[in-house]
Amino acid sequence: MDRRRMLAALLAIGTGGCAGELRITPPPSDTAGEGVFFTAGVPYVPTRPEVMDAMLALAEVRSTDTVYDLGCGDGRIVLAAASRFGARGLGVDLDGDLIARAQAQAQWQGLTDRTRFSAQDLFELDLRPATVLMLYLSVEINLKLRPRMLAELRPGSRIVSNRFDMADVW
Repeated sequence: MDRRRMLAALLAIGTGGCAGELRITPPPSDTAGEGVFFTAGVPYVPTRPEVMDAMLALAEVRSTDTVYDLGCGDGRIVLAAASRFGARGLGVDLDGDLIARAQAQAQWQGLTDRTRFSAQDLFELDLRPATVLMLYLSVEINLKLRPRMLAELRPGSRIVSNRFDMADVW
């Protein structure tokens, strides 16, 4: 699939509507019984598998990449990048229980040599090692992170945000 069609598909999946139509709706859960809950005032919504696949494809993740997932939840994007593409990854989230779940999954999948998970504030994270930055945050948080992304990410780094853009800026 070419990049333009992939972006249109991601937009359609991510907004719950048609490509070109930006409609912010509560995202559905990808697993029965798994839903929206709040951690530190921010909703945790697991990324659906088809959205995760589209995000990884859009970022063109390779084995030479270091994938950072800010607000990683249960770590599914970092784990997928490591298992499918051989990338290294770091997932950060404020919720220690979600980080423990991600670490347990990494152990179970044999990916502890390629992945790390940390319960920390994403605004205190050094972004310089990342070549791919995955986001599922909010417009406000994305805008607050934007100056750091511009200052710390190297040329050629890719940023993919699920659902939320950076208002009129990007």
